[in-house]
Amino acid sequence: METLKIGFIGLGLIGGSIAKALRASIPDLWITVYDKNKDTLIRAKEDGIANETVPAINASFSGCHYIFLCAPVSGNAENLIQLKEFLSPFCTLTDVGSVKSGIHKQIEALGLSGQFIGGHPMAGSERFGYANSKAHLLENAYYILTPTCATAPKRLEEYEKLVVSMGAIPLVLENEQHDYVTAAISHLPHIIASSLVNLVRESDSKDGTMKMIAAGGFKDITRIASSSPDMWQQICLTNTENILRLLNHYIESLTALKEKLSTRDEAILYDFFQQARLYRDSFIEASSGPIKKSYSITIDIADKAGALATIAALLAQSGISIKNIGITHNREAEEGALRIEFYEESAVKAAANILQDNGYTIYEKK
Repeated sequence: METLKIGFIGLGLIGGSIAKALRASIPDLWITVYDKNKDTLIRAKEDGIANETVPAINASFSGCHYIFLCAPVSGNAENLIQLKEFLSPFCTLTDVGSVKSGIHKQIEALGLSGQFIGGHPMAGSERFGYANSKAHLLENAYYILTPTCATAPKRLEEYEKLVVSMGAIPLVLENEQHDYVTAAISHLPHIIASSLVNLVRESDSKDGTMKMIAAGGFKDITRIASSSPDMWQQICLTNTENILRLLNHYIESLTALKEKLSTRDEAILYDFFQQARLYRDSFIEASSGPIKKSYSITIDIADKAGALATIAALLAQSGISIKNIGITHNREAEEGALRIEFYEESAVKAAANILQDNGYTIYEKK
């Protein structure tokens, strides 16, 4: 069987995570990487992710079955022009950008529509760069694919299989629909989160009281404001119309709410929060929804050395796998000081029984 060859133009958080996921699922594939950051190239080689690193876009990419464009959106046009002469007819060209319309127009202008399928893994982190990339970042995340009118069904089918091999869930959309949807669920929320952070920054007292106690709900809903300003600047400049359309609608809804709040309209205010609660809860209840159900418990533990290790050891001895574990630094939203997340619902009950038998107070997440 022919060795699968994949190229990466840029290897940041998303590109690095894709490369690591593919390396984990297809160990014998060949990966060629170009990135402007020499340290990234060195690390990718040392990590065993890249078989080959190159100082420029060159003929090393000519044998690739897939090439992922993972550089900033602003650099795609120049990279595509350089890459075009090295593309083989069988190569599928894709990207990982949060905005699709622009890249589709560039592809069409270059006559590459038959080889291009846009890609957008709906996963990420407030951290950025290859150093923060992880193979499991894509697990159970939607991976949106935006084929062109000239995309052959077989090519799309093969790409979907590749996405599944990464542990992600392929979802096919038209590029215009993608840009409107992501403006609503991703781009506008980043703007809102950043505006909330700036509001607190501008409203805080000199001793920073607001900043000091913003460790609970405020910290959770504004976490994404720590993302790369370069990336979000480019997103706002390339998906402007969709963001403005939704931002105007959001401002109108806030203005209407402001009027109701000023009149202390109890029924309207209750309905506002109730409708939001019910709709968000429906995300969790739907098996195909964007927010997956979390199987977790929180535990009261003493603040002393070895307390965390003791709990982990008790669960490990019973063969219970822990998906995630961490300290809850505030009590605004949940009881307990230690939060443990599991892979499956059955583990929650088993872990709760074991820990309760050992004298721990358990709070199950509903």
